Amino acid sequence: MPRQLVLDLPFRAAMGRADFFVCQSNAAAVAGLDGWRAWPGGKMLLIGPAGSGKTHLAHVFATQTGARIIAGADMPGHDPAALAESGALVVEDADQIAGLPKAEEALFHLHNACANGGCALLVTGRAPPNRWGVSLPDLQSRMQQAGQLTLSPPDDALMAAVLVKLSADRQMALTPALVAHILPRIERSLDYVQRFVAALDAEALAAKQKPGLRHVKAVIARLGA
Repeated sequence: MPRQLVLDLPFRAAMGRADFFVCQSNAAAVAGLDGWRAWPGGKMLLIGPAGSGKTHLAHVFATQTGARIIAGADMPGHDPAALAESGALVVEDADQIAGLPKAEEALFHLHNACANGGCALLVTGRAPPNRWGVSLPDLQSRMQQAGQLTLSPPDDALMAAVLVKLSADRQMALTPALVAHILPRIERSLDYVQRFVAALDAEALAAKQKPGLRHVKAVIARLGA
């Protein structure tokens, strides 16, 4: 059967609170975000590996609080005082600003502006701040003062739930048998699951078929485990 040309078109992932699966590996972080009004100093760090759910939880927090979401590397383009007026704010991937003096300084001033203005500040990163390698001592001090929530590596329940969710986001229906075949054969990270689902979608579309075992095996062979 001839294969269909697949265009890499964007899709909209479901990012609501009801779409986030709470399990043992993330329950403590979810509870900590739900209790944002009691954060010490009004700020919190959300730490976890790539694909662990940080961005999803950041969007859930933003929905709950009306927070604006900005990338850490984009901080120099914003006025910290103006950002702090929003009442709640998320700075994503703040660990990526190490070695960027203007971004480090902007995040430092944002900490102060949020503290003075009573703005709840959520900062995400892949590792604790003492491993970011920032060169501004004052920023390092501010980060160390923040509370910290950690997303643990995904367990089987979360891997399965995210696999099904991301497939549904792309309007793919995976049978329980397919999910059972996939789980023990793929890398144990949610970042990998995202890449796997995108590749499976492309494979099935190219074949003009619903995703089946043949497509799953082809994707696993191509991506590795």
